[in-house]
Amino acid sequence: MARRGENTRERILQAAESLVMDNGFAGTSIDDILKSAGLTKGAFFHYFKGKGHLARELVEWHARQDLALFEKFAAEAEAKGDDPLEQTFLFLESFEDYASKSKDISPGCMYATYTYETMQFEPSVRDFVADTLRTWTSIYVRKFQDVIDQYQPALPVTARQLAEMIVSIIEGGLILQRAYGDANITARQSVQFRNYLKLLFRSPDGKPDKKASRSTATGVAAEYA
Repeated sequence: MARRGENTRERILQAAESLVMDNGFAGTSIDDILKSAGLTKGAFFHYFKGKGHLARELVEWHARQDLALFEKFAAEAEAKGDDPLEQTFLFLESFEDYASKSKDISPGCMYATYTYETMQFEPSVRDFVADTLRTWTSIYVRKFQDVIDQYQPALPVTARQLAEMIVSIIEGGLILQRAYGDANITARQSVQFRNYLKLLFRSPDGKPDKKASRSTATGVAAEYA
């Protein structure tokens, strides 16, 4: 029974996610969700107190899936070697492979949808969206800080600046995909970001420009923090 109930809840969340991405939260009714999921109002109100409760549960459910995916990419990259720069390249390549296989030409972004419709939600929901994006960014910050600790960047940069850059690229890419109907924009822009990292952390001879020592690396990181 518990398994069946979880499947019903998942069906509601999956239907809601698709409709909210297409029509926005304000433009999606409970009846729309139930029609898409093939369920009754009794099933909906068994799991959700109302549309406001669904809003919170939906973004949390979506965030758990996103963060699990990025943590999986990070773990797989780390398992293949100890070099932080190569790990970062592998991490980005995994994301690009995943993004390029999407059949949805206009997936949009749940966080952007919630941000655009901020007045539709309780402050706790808006805060959760912001915290989720910060958590997502922090995954990249850790990766880039490991790189900066070992490699001398060609230009002054911090791990947070690089992390905010790739998150902005992904969010912007998703918006452009939706506007242009091109499913590969986000992956293509991630490739360009990866090429930028290669230029940023490689010496003129094309080899990675490693720092002389950990103490030197720490000093440079502090200077540009």
